Parts: sequence; structure tokens; C-alpha cells
Amino acid sequence: MPKDTTIKSVLIIGSGPIVIGQACEFDYAGSQSARSLREEGIEVILINSNPATIMTDPSMADHVYLKPLTTKSIIEILKAHPQIDAVLPTMGGQTALNLAIEADEKGIWNDFGVRLIGVDINAINITEDREQFKNLLNKIGIPQAPAKTANSFLQGKEIAQEFGFPLVIRPSFTLGGTGAAIVYKKEDFDGALTYGLEASPIHEVLIDKALMGWKEYELELLRDSNDNVVIICTIENMDPMGIHTGDSITVAPAMTLSDTTFQKMRDMAILMMRSIGNFAGGCNVQFAVSPDDKEDIVAIEINPRVSRSSALASKATGYPIAKIASKLALGYNLDELQNQITKSTSALFEPTLDYVIVKIPRWNFDKFEGSDRTLGLQMKSVGEVMGIGRSFQEALHKATQSLEIKRNGLGADGKGYKNYEQIIEKLTFASWDRVFVIYDAIAMGIPLSRIHEITKIDMWFLKQYEELFHLEREISNYKIDTLPRELLLEAKQKGYGDRQIAHMMGCLESQVHKLRDEQNIKRVYKLVDTCAAEFKAVTPYFYSTFEAEIEKADGTKYVHNESIVTDKKKVVVLGSGPNRIGQGIEFDYSCVHGVLAAKECGYETIMINCNPETVSTDFDTADKLYFEPVFWEHIYDIIQHEKPEGVIVQLGGQTALKLAEKLAKYGIKILGTSFDALDLAEDRGRFSDLLTELNIPFPKFGIAESAEEASKLADSLDFPLLVRPSYVLGGQGMKIVINKQELEEHVIDLLKSIPGNKLLLDHYLDGAIEAEADAICDADGNVYIIGIMEHIEPCGVHSGDSNATLPPFNLGEFVMQQIKDHTKKIATALKTVGLINIQFAIKDDTVYIIEANPRASRTVPFIAKAYGEPYVNYATKVMLGHNKVTDFDFNPQLKGYAIKQPVFSFSKFPNVNKALGPEMKSTGESILFIDDLKDDQFYDLYARRKMYLTK
Repeated sequence: MPKDTTIKSVLIIGSGPIVIGQACEFDYAGSQSARSLREEGIEVILINSNPATIMTDPSMADHVYLKPLTTKSIIEILKAHPQIDAVLPTMGGQTALNLAIEADEKGIWNDFGVRLIGVDINAINITEDREQFKNLLNKIGIPQAPAKTANSFLQGKEIAQEFGFPLVIRPSFTLGGTGAAIVYKKEDFDGALTYGLEASPIHEVLIDKALMGWKEYELELLRDSNDNVVIICTIENMDPMGIHTGDSITVAPAMTLSDTTFQKMRDMAILMMRSIGNFAGGCNVQFAVSPDDKEDIVAIEINPRVSRSSALASKATGYPIAKIASKLALGYNLDELQNQITKSTSALFEPTLDYVIVKIPRWNFDKFEGSDRTLGLQMKSVGEVMGIGRSFQEALHKATQSLEIKRNGLGADGKGYKNYEQIIEKLTFASWDRVFVIYDAIAMGIPLSRIHEITKIDMWFLKQYEELFHLEREISNYKIDTLPRELLLEAKQKGYGDRQIAHMMGCLESQVHKLRDEQNIKRVYKLVDTCAAEFKAVTPYFYSTFEAEIEKADGTKYVHNESIVTDKKKVVVLGSGPNRIGQGIEFDYSCVHGVLAAKECGYETIMINCNPETVSTDFDTADKLYFEPVFWEHIYDIIQHEKPEGVIVQLGGQTALKLAEKLAKYGIKILGTSFDALDLAEDRGRFSDLLTELNIPFPKFGIAESAEEASKLADSLDFPLLVRPSYVLGGQGMKIVINKQELEEHVIDLLKSIPGNKLLLDHYLDGAIEAEADAICDADGNVYIIGIMEHIEPCGVHSGDSNATLPPFNLGEFVMQQIKDHTKKIATALKTVGLINIQFAIKDDTVYIIEANPRASRTVPFIAKAYGEPYVNYATKVMLGHNKVTDFDFNPQLKGYAIKQPVFSFSKFPNVNKALGPEMKSTGESILFIDDLKDDQFYDLYARRKMYLTK
């Protein structure tokens, strides 16, 4: 059936602020969906309260509403746009689905004559209501774990008595495993049951027999209104059942599944999707498979929407699920749509992978002191990375190199665990670093059978690890001048970094790189083309690998490289890597806008990033996408291959900035602010000299490299003191201390986790007001301040955790003038070219400088949305030297005030201290517009401003 021509205007519901369990995958889905619908000439109206995303950019839809996700907002929008024909609620995660159901129950869609597309309410209810779902599976003959639903505490107790332990508790209508738990012992059951019943909006839980140690699989499906179903991707969890899929290491294609079982699983998934309702769109189905020869299959759950794994599956296969699902919702059939990568074949096909992808989650437990770090059924990770390679081993190594946790890959970096008890404990109680601990266990000589017995991870994966360890041991017998070429090539093909190989042989990374060059062992780039090279792909989406040389008949040798270098002028944008607290989607927003601006200036744009959840790694954002770790070796090889005019580092947060020094050292041009200026702002000593020279006040401070130095400094600085390491983002390791004992404990703790770091001790300005300014500056010293924000909480709460108003709500003209003067002086003195963010503390009408960051900050997207101006676009054009600040006609539009409100994910960590301080803990933010300061919401925030401050 072709497109439904009665649909001319569609409302898309977003997923709101980023929380653990619902992150930027849904920004990616919503952005794709909006573009997909607009390609069809459809008017798109969008509601989402998250200012940090590409999805809420004015260019993404005809009308963007940055409003709270409530039925009140929906009614306001439907009144303002009576032309809306349909609502698409499948792109905004659980939040959007729940809102669509609530609006349906209140009769809102009926009142305004709006129909739901892409899903039907019955399908949502069947899949989310555990009892209905269980009955449906029984009816269609799909096996499931023995389970019963409970709506009360008493019912739950009776079920537990019947089933025995271990048990799994799963609340209805929740996302990210909220409230779910595995209960091993009777005494833990009451607490877990109460928590589960409270977490479910309808106070219902499913209690089932725990299938501990079973293997877990996910299938991503698409169905059209003609009932054609395709399976886009089969994902295998390396971690067995018992760990939430969002916290599992996952692999595609499935590695340890027999073909017969795979075919059975496909048939079951298709039957389940057809049975839950008659809708066109995406669907995610999860199964458990018994780890024996019988390979019994049990269905776990089905989600009739674009899921967290859909973004991963899209990036893993090159098949844009959200984009196609949106067109199916309009009535198209799969055979009427094009394959987006080949542009010559139909979308009614199943992608073929001639490579392997590995996803590893990224956790931030260090931000939640006292949290339970054991992985289980509740999702705790804040982001993820994906590695693409020709083998599982290569992809696994590339994923571990992408994590940015000071590891160079598996083993061979001297950072592994050496204590037997500790290794066994970390394997028994699944820990965030288990991916590394398995390697340490093998290195210690613990038999694979024992590791399998503890972790229940399939032997196939463990043998892959063992092969890597044997290779490391073999290479360790050689020196740089005796290493055989075939061993070096094998190590590179298995994903080992030059840095790791250097560690094995006790030499320098640069020596290994030089040896590779001499022996012609160079990276080659391969296309992600959806069809294993059966058809020509037109979309340049690449990953790197190493290949053995092929010899032609005439004796010449070559390796096949699919990335053809053009003669256009090029620019590389370094991405921000995995999402984490302190460096979230805001930086991806800046990277995407940087790419688009560089395109407008006539450059060929090259994006390097490894985050599968984001818009920056969409295959048609940049002219060329390299899905690679933002890790020195990978970046350097791409730069040598592409030979760009320069690299933009100031948009990708600390990830990209950290590489600036090496780029400068290797003579690679940094576009915009120079490395020296970036370093000057980070080096507290040099920066303070500059402020003294400019006659700008700053809090008294000192630098210490040991607990003894810190103690001496404290005598002259006076308590309270703010202690922080240098070169960190998101307030990592920052703390306010009030006496010498606290100071000593914190300094020792910091130097243990970041050895060799220079610690900064500032006198903490108690009771000061905090404010910040963002500005654009060009090479001629023209400065334009894009926004000044005042924090509602007092100085001492991290800027990312503060509620902040734009413009300031009670700073006098005298203070505002100081802020403007200081910003302009610092921006020009640092020779900033591009963006700069400066943070201030105001006490007794004096404005002190806390810090300056000559880069895109967390607040830039917020200011851009509040004022309706494309600031990153302007800043990028300034960095490229294409424009001066004076070329732009700035015209900010804001009635009243915009308030940035942080959003926390403390519900995942019930025992954690929720007090706020100088270390950032929020996972996302929302935007609130108010007309004036008499607004109740502002009054409420202001009244509570000192409640959470901690030292």
C-alpha cells in the first residue's frame, strides 16, 4: 500500500531529559524520524523538553515545542495546530509511549481527531502489562519462564512460596529495568517486592523463575502494513541472563547460536510481532536460550517501538531503523522504499554483516559514592561505545579502547588485577570492569572451565580471550628489532594497539608505529554497506582493519582500501566518545553543528566517533564517517590517510581536547583556538599569572602534588578549601574540605586514582553567587557574548547540577558590566578563536574568575535553543577563518526567562547520598520557560536552593 495521503501533519513525542535507561538513542531516533517525515512533504510538530539535543533544533521540524512532556502541553499544541492529523509516539522511548496512553485514556486524541500511527494502544498494553503478555504467549504457544503476576504484597509472598528461589521481579510499564531485581535469598524478598510494586505505575509485578546462566539474545524487527517482516539484526549478549541488556556487552551478529535455533527464534519473533496487534513499525524482541545442547528458547519480552538497541542495530548494520519505521507508519510498504546505503536496492531485505560489532556500556559509579556496583536487572550504565572489526577480537579491543577509562585495551598495559580473591569476587558479582577481569583471570592461570562456571559466559567467548592472552605472551618473548612481521600483523588484526604491543616488548609506542610503517602494515578502511559488498554502496561509512597483502600475477603486492581520498579541502571533527556524566549529548549537538557549518563553508567533512547512540555517527551527517575509537593511534592513521586542512577539537568535550597536545606535537593543524591557549586555560599557574596581568580577581589558590604540600598550603589559604585535579571535566574528583584531616584523606584518595596529577586548592568563597558566560571570539579579537547565566544554587554546586537562569535574575548592572569586561579581556588574551565559557563567583559585588574553558561548553545548546540562534554554526565558521564575529547579525529572541533544570538518576542508586557539591551527578537537563520571576516554579526552585549543598 502506498503512502497514506490523508496524513499531512504529524506530532512526534520526544523522550525528555536524559536519564539512565533512556538516553540519546531516542534523540537519534527522533531526529531521523523528523527528517524522514519531512522528506515526504509532511509538516512535523515536535514536543520534547530536552534542550541539549539535535532533535529539538529549530531546523529539525516545522514547529519545535520545548515544553514539559504532559497531557497539558499536548492539549496546548493540539489547540495551536488543529491541522495535526496523527501522532507518532514510538520514537521517544517509554516516556512517549506512557504519555500517548495517558492522552488516549483521557480521550485527548479523540477530541482533536488525531490518530496514533506506528503502533496501537492495544499492542502497548499487551506488551507492557505482564499478565496480558503472559496469556498471549500461552495462547500462541511460545515458551516462557514459569511466572505469575502480583498486584499486592500478599500475592507476591504466595508466589515466592510456590516458586522457591532464585526469583526475578519485573514491574509493569517501566523502562531500563527500573524496580527489577533478582532475589537469591528469602530475607531479601520483602524489600525487593515492595520496591517493585512502587516502581510500577499500575502497582503490578511479574514474578518468574530466574533463568540464571541462560544465554540472552535480541532481535530487531520491522513490519509494514502488508505484513512483510524483516529481521534487521540479531544481537547476542556476552553476559548471560541476569544482567540488563543495557548493561551487557553485546555482539552482532550472534556468535554462538546454531542455525536451527536461530531459524526457530526468527519464527517465534515474527509470530509474536504479528500477534500483538496490527501496526507498521519497529519492534524489539528478547529471548533466553538454554546453555546446553537442547538450546530451549524462552521469550522474555517484546517492545513495540524503537528501542535502545535499535540505534545500536542501525549503526551496526547501516540500516536506519527509525527512518524506515517512520515511513512505514505513513502507510508505505518495505518494497516501496529504498535501501538508504546502496540507493539501488529495496528496503525489503535483511542486512548482511561481513564484520563484527561489540558494544560495551560506560558506567559512572565514581559519581555515586556508596552505590552498589554489582550489575543486575536494573540498568546502571550512562552511555556506550561500539567497536567494529573483522573479528570478535578486533571489535572487542576497539570497543575497550573507546571507553576512555585510561585503559589501552585488554591486558598489556600493566593495569590488570593481580589478586586472586579480588578477581574471583569481580567475576562472581558481575562488575563494570568484568570485560577486563576475564583477561586478568586467564593471565593468572585460572582455568576457562572455572571462569565459565562462575560467569556462565559461553566458552566460545572465553576461548577468544585465551587466544589473545597467548598472543600477548608470545610477543613478550621478542624485542622491537626481532619481532617477526607475521606476529605484528596478527596482533594488529586482533585489535592490539601500538601502545599495548610496545608494553609487551618494553619499547615506545612511536617505535611500534615506525616498525609498522616500515613493514607496510597499515590500516585499511572498509565500508559498512548492509550487503557484504554484494551491491555498490554510496554512503561513506567506514571502519578500519588490517589485511594480509594480496599478490597479483605480476608480483606486485597490495591491500584493498575502500576509503577513496578526494582532492577536496577537508576538515576532521573529533567526536566526544561515549556519554558519561559531565560529558553528555550537548557535545554531540556541537559536533553535528560543527560538521554542518563546515559543509556550508565548502569543506568535505570527516567525523570520527565511536558512540552508537548519537546523531554525529549517523551515516549521512558528515561527508565521511569513520566509526573508530577517539584514541590517538586511530585518529593519527585517519589523518595521515585523509590529509585534512586541520582538526576541530573544541566541540567534542574533554575527549577531543585531550588529544590537542599530541596533534600539536605531530604538526597537525588545530582549527580555532591553538593548543597553547587551551593549555594556558588548563594550567592554573599560567592562567593565574594572566589574570594578575589583566588585573582580574580570582580566589586565592595553590598547587600541590602531595598530601604534605597540600597541608602546608592550607595554612596560607584558609578553610574551607575546594580541592580538584587538573584536566578533568564534570567536576571529577572535586570536593570542598573544611579541616586538615578531610584535606589529607581526599588528597591521598585523588593521587591514588590519578597518579602524578597536579591538585588545585582554592579558597572556597562561601555564600557567593555563581554565574557563567559563553562567548564567540575571532582571530581579530572581536568578542560576542552569546549568553550570561546565573545559577540559582550557591557557589559550590557544580554548574552542571545547578538550576540556572538565562538571563540572570538578580545581578546588578555593576556586576553585569564586570562579567562582560572580564569575558572580553580573557577571550582576547587567550587568543580564542571560536567558543569560550567562563565561570564566575560573585561576592560583595566583586566578580572572581573560577575558570575559563576555550571550547564548546555544556550550556551552548541551551543558550542556542533559548535565544533561537545557531551559535555553534557561527562559531565553527569563525574557527575555520571563513567569517569574523562582526559578519553575523545577532538577534536573540527570548520573552521572560529560560531556566536550565538538571535531571538526576538517583532512583537507580537508592543508597547514595543525594546531596550536591562540586562534582557533577546529573545525567540530563530540561528547559523551562517562564514569563517573569513571580512564576511559582521559579519561586519553588529559589526557596530550595541551599537544601542540597554538600561539602
